[in-house]
Amino acid sequence: MFKCHICSSEESYTELVSEIFQIDGKFYLVEKIPATVCSRCGEEIFSGETTERIRVMLHGDMKPAKSISVDVFSYQPEPKAS
Repeated sequence: MFKCHICSSEESYTELVSEIFQIDGKFYLVEKIPATVCSRCGEEIFSGETTERIRVMLHGDMKPAKSISVDVFSYQPEPKAS
């Protein structure tokens, strides 16, 4: 039975999600990951099997399906008025 470890909701649904992983300063996007998603807060939970497959994918010899360019912004707070 599902119970969210964030908000304790017991309601969830299954969805394919995308997740970005950062390894040694490099970003990797993994698409179409099967996840259980909390209906209340949206927390995504992956099964142990799914987590292991992602680990092997990112740390093994598997080649990415495609590469994309990503624009990166660095958040800068507005200067405070004097």
